[in-house]
Amino acid sequence: MMKTLQFTRRTLLSGLGLATLGACTGGNRLAGGEVDEGAFGNPTMQNMLVMNGEAPAVSHLGQRFASSVPTTINFAFNSAALDATARSVLDQQAHFMRQFPEVRFSVYGHTDKVGSNAYNERLGRRRAQAAVNYLAQRGVSLSRLEALVSFGETRPLVPTQTRERANRRTVTEVAGFVDGNPLVLDGKYAQIVYRRYVASAGPTG
Repeated sequence: MMKTLQFTRRTLLSGLGLATLGACTGGNRLAGGEVDEGAFGNPTMQNMLVMNGEAPAVSHLGQRFASSVPTTINFAFNSAALDATARSVLDQQAHFMRQFPEVRFSVYGHTDKVGSNAYNERLGRRRAQAAVNYLAQRGVSLSRLEALVSFGETRPLVPTQTRERANRRTVTEVAGFVDGNPLVLDGKYAQIVYRRYVASAGPTG
């Protein structure tokens, strides 16, 4: 009976040892790998990189802007006039911009390929200026709307020589932060990026 118990004990210990070895070597998986799966660690690491200045906060806010509102408006042929759809999109952009007064934005103008390069460069600039003027009317300071650039016909979305509405557009992007505003690396990054979330946690009424 004693020999049987000792044999059983050795067998169990041996099995546990093999199981432990398999857990350590099988696929080189770390403990907790199935629990984490990168869903928690990646955002945490990104926040640490931003706080340490190792990842561009501008890029992060740019992604936030692009995921929150449409960044592009379109125009009629040979026109820089804003239609109702364009104004609606710019209203959404202005709403986002007013929530982040520390951030600067750029507006880039584009055209389709109909017409000369020089004419389309001027038309793209008029479109960008029209968008900026409207954003300013919606309460965004002109000092935060900068680097008006016209790419004219040089960056079409649809490669065609004919009229194409998708190519007649302006695109708004995050450009940087207001000069002299020490907002990113002073421990307040999350407070700024998640301002609406933080505000929602406050008392109501």
